[in-house]
Amino acid sequence: MNQLMQKSPSMRVFNQLESEVRSYCRSFTTVFEKAQNARLWDSGGREYIDFFAGAGAVNYGHNNLMFKQRLIDYLHDDGITHSLDMATTAKETFLTRFKEHILEPRKLDYKVMFPGPTGTNAVESAMKLARKVTGRVQIICFTNAFHGMSLGSLAATGNQFKRSGAGVPLPYTTFMPYDGYFGDKVDTAAYLEKLLDDPGSGVELPAAVLLETLQGEGGLNSASEEWLRQIARICRERKILLIVDDVQMGCGRTGTFFSFEQAGIVPDIVCLSKSIGGFGLPMALTLIKPVHDIWSPGEHNGTFRGNNLGFVAATAALDYWVGGQFEPELASKADKIQATLERIQANYPEHHIEIRGKGLIQGLAFRDAEQASRLCAAAFNRGLIMETSGPRDEVAKLMPPLTIEPELLDEGLAHLEEAMKELSL
Repeated sequence: MNQLMQKSPSMRVFNQLESEVRSYCRSFTTVFEKAQNARLWDSGGREYIDFFAGAGAVNYGHNNLMFKQRLIDYLHDDGITHSLDMATTAKETFLTRFKEHILEPRKLDYKVMFPGPTGTNAVESAMKLARKVTGRVQIICFTNAFHGMSLGSLAATGNQFKRSGAGVPLPYTTFMPYDGYFGDKVDTAAYLEKLLDDPGSGVELPAAVLLETLQGEGGLNSASEEWLRQIARICRERKILLIVDDVQMGCGRTGTFFSFEQAGIVPDIVCLSKSIGGFGLPMALTLIKPVHDIWSPGEHNGTFRGNNLGFVAATAALDYWVGGQFEPELASKADKIQATLERIQANYPEHHIEIRGKGLIQGLAFRDAEQASRLCAAAFNRGLIMETSGPRDEVAKLMPPLTIEPELLDEGLAHLEEAMKELSL
């Protein structure tokens, strides 16, 4: 280890050979080499605590030992790795256990579509299917939404910088104000309903309403349960499909497997990706109410929609949701994060900090947006990895693996408080 510590990780190769589009490595300026659960080590041997979790792709930690052994055994037995949409035993096992452990306990009835390897694949397929089902074109989406970087999902993404990268117009979406966009006194669900019912509003009846229950990239804006129920009612009464994008907020990030569970709503279509692959493996699901599953064979496809290693790891990950012990563990960790953020808010009133988010995705929103980036940089210097979010990068976001050890969570939160103290000197 002493020899390792003498190395100085260099970004030279990446600076010379990789596209200028790279982003995270500009904040986390080291070369990572190993990882285990919520710890990472760079090529110089320095240890980091992970409050980033692969942007939500490794909710169950890096190199989860239970998942890893199942993957090793599967490969050792020459299991199918790539299968398009052909039937395999790995897919059969995942589908059966997903129904048994996730859908049936929640009284949900969905057909499972494998649209491709990423979240944007799930969103694109959901938008396309909603248009096919209803015969309508427009998709209503919301301010500060993020749904992906391909043209269809990007059209439903609010961030001006990301939208400008398209290079072409992004049509067929109508943006509405998200819950709380105008403050607590404006009911934006009522605003939407008024526009839909007014023949003079210029807002046509859409194929679907697409939303995140908690906007991760958009700045940790959280919709109230009542607002979500109102949106669901508005959709139901007008035969508009409700699509919930649970790509980042699903798989336990907000405290329950699906982020919409506490609101008691049942979306027509649900988009999952990121941590559904268990091990950080590319995988996405589009969950469809059976009545809406009107695809013709091959009408939407993709080469890498049959990632069997993803099926194996995803099946293993479902074990966390059996027995009812996981959710109370998540609630305990979430309480610990919230208590730390409240202490920071109270100790540094001059920064006018707002606490946002819930579960194991919470953060500090700064009036001066630059302070969020400065806090994340100070945290990184202390060996804590976390990112910013929001339209101005004004939110310092905490998103550790759900499986982080309690003592390591304490250590990471202590680093955060130390970084905040440095910020205020």
